[in-house]
Amino acid sequence: MPASLNDLCILVVDDEESIREGSKRIIAKMGCPVDTADCGDTALEIMAAKRYDIVLLDMKMPGTDGLEVLRRIKARDESILVIVITGFATVEVAIEAMKTGAYDFIPKPFEPDQLRIVINRAMEKIRLTQEAERLERERRQTLLDLGMEKSRIATILKVLPVGVMVTNSQGQVVLINPAFLNLLGLDPQKRPGEHVSTYISDAGLCQLILDISRGQHLDYEDIPAYEFSISEDRFLIARGRPVLGDRNECLGAVADLVDITAMKVLDRLKSEFVANVSHELRSPLSTIHEQLAYVLNAQTGQVSADDQHILARAKEKTQGLISLISDLLDLSRIEAGTVCQEIKPVHLEQLLRSIVDFMESRAKSKNQTLRLELPDDPLPPMKADPLALESIFGNLITNAVTYTQEGGEIIVKIELAGLHVRTTVQDNGFGIEAKHLDHVFERFYRVKNEKTRFITGTGLGLPIVKNLVESLNGFITVESTPGEGTTFTVSLPT
Repeated sequence: MPASLNDLCILVVDDEESIREGSKRIIAKMGCPVDTADCGDTALEIMAAKRYDIVLLDMKMPGTDGLEVLRRIKARDESILVIVITGFATVEVAIEAMKTGAYDFIPKPFEPDQLRIVINRAMEKIRLTQEAERLERERRQTLLDLGMEKSRIATILKVLPVGVMVTNSQGQVVLINPAFLNLLGLDPQKRPGEHVSTYISDAGLCQLILDISRGQHLDYEDIPAYEFSISEDRFLIARGRPVLGDRNECLGAVADLVDITAMKVLDRLKSEFVANVSHELRSPLSTIHEQLAYVLNAQTGQVSADDQHILARAKEKTQGLISLISDLLDLSRIEAGTVCQEIKPVHLEQLLRSIVDFMESRAKSKNQTLRLELPDDPLPPMKADPLALESIFGNLITNAVTYTQEGGEIIVKIELAGLHVRTTVQDNGFGIEAKHLDHVFERFYRVKNEKTRFITGTGLGLPIVKNLVESLNGFITVESTPGEGTTFTVSLPT
């Protein structure tokens, strides 16, 4: 088969010179190379040395007749298109030739247009054959690529230490790796194909994956991580994401599973140590703080100004240590799971209104504007621990007032976003440099610069907020620009 139609070679075989030469002139004008032969034996000799794509073959020739030449051509190469040339008296021979494998025939005498039509038809046949072969090659290559890709993906999934499960939009498992089965204690021979509930016994995780599979979480930021335990000493964390199609439609979900037992044990030991030390320190520090306060109040006028300054600084530092210990104990209680236990319906608008009203006097002392923006339609009550919510938004609004300059503005805004209530605390204060944003939720991390170095704090407020938010199955993000302000966004499930 030629590489393209421009490479086609045509051979005219006829014992009549006028037919040979006339055909050659017509075909040459069509842009195809063309050779001639005056008999069948000569044609076969020529074809032994050179390949032709189309052969015009006269049926009645001296020596080896056209029918025999046709048989030999077909025996040599089935893809060669043979167009038989026959007189009116040999139509039966032409029919026999067609049965033997001839592509078409043209009767003598023929007009130039008749020959062009037959040749063009043969060329179109070759073009379609080439296209079909190309498509078949591409199909085979595609299947090969898919097979290799599937094999690569299967190999990668098998060796991953992280459990991976993929579901379709109906919640059926279409892919699962050995690590996932092992982490859940399932039969290693269990295969995909069943409903997700067959593999996952935890109702909360099962429902989360089903919700993602059905397209209820197209915004990645709205999908919380899910922690659960399969025994008293085994803890896992799962994260899910939707699988989106070309039109952004949800095709299913992919979930990964990680064993966090070691981290949980370490956190528990660390929390117990911090709690024990904090309990031991708080009592003597409180005593020292009270005694310093008594000395300062009782000995006024009897202590020099320098000594009063030293005592005041000591009192201030002990108060800071007491606050630090209180925050550490709060963190320990959060991590131990002893907070967020009094879950009840809460109207977040009312709670935020009370916090904003409480903080308004502090904002006015710095000539700041503190404003609460509520949605036009009332929000549904959410199930949460009201004390945890007060701690979360009290900390965030206090920080906004503290880290905003005189005359600044703080806006607290609440809105419904799908299955979550989204609350933002936005200020136009000092702002946070990008290099600090990934660390502000770390314990004891404080951003210090020329504007904030005189502000006291423990560096535990935001870690407490983050832990409380996650305890309520929500998440928190921060955006900030130095000199322009900071926005904290808290998303909590309704």
